[in-house]
Amino acid sequence: MDYKGSAVYDNADFFYNYLLRRNRADSPNNIIEKPVIYDLMGDVLGKKVLDLGCGDAKFGYELLEQGCNFYEGVEGSSNMFKAAKELLKTSKSKIHHATMESWNYPKEQYDLVISRLAIHYLQDLKPIFDSIRSALIPNGQFIFSVQHPVLTSSMNSATTSERKSDWIVDNYFESGKRKEPWIGESVVKYHRTFEEYFQTLKHVGFKIEDIRECKPNSQFFNSEGEYKRRMRIPLFLVFKCIK
Repeated sequence: MDYKGSAVYDNADFFYNYLLRRNRADSPNNIIEKPVIYDLMGDVLGKKVLDLGCGDAKFGYELLEQGCNFYEGVEGSSNMFKAAKELLKTSKSKIHHATMESWNYPKEQYDLVISRLAIHYLQDLKPIFDSIRSALIPNGQFIFSVQHPVLTSSMNSATTSERKSDWIVDNYFESGKRKEPWIGESVVKYHRTFEEYFQTLKHVGFKIEDIRECKPNSQFFNSEGEYKRRMRIPLFLVFKCIK
């Protein structure tokens, strides 16, 4: 069975095993991607934030602790939605059970829209980018991360469960659907080139202020060997855009 979008997280075994991996202190999401997101966001004090594909909303919990004025999350998975609702029991937050494609985006409501490692599940980017831009206040920020295109170009490297020391980059300029073997399931993602992300953002009217490939920082690693391994290939691509 091929899972599309957030549907895979409603598989009970996958959901359990994913959270075990995702919440490890040394997870690449925590020690490589998240520091870059925080660096690009800056101070969130007093800001209204929308998080697309918010998962269990632990990131939202952190933002509220840092003075975010209001946090709104959109999540398609029932399991993740329930976890997010359970975690955020505050009047300064709201979680919506909906996909990014189906949610009704309000006009000019948010200072900041965030999406962490969710947009690569979407088949068509332009309508979502249009909706996000419309939902931002003037000069609002859109920051999002995706799996790096050198990883999504070919899923042949993902067929082994062993600790990778080599990666295959192939069919890079052939955008479209990919099936990734991941935690015992087949998950559908969509490959796009670096250029395609950039041009789509530009076409809908965003100003691209910064782009990061999340070069690992040795201070976040307990293992010198793992740090050197992660320096070999980029895992993440992050854009910071301004309305």
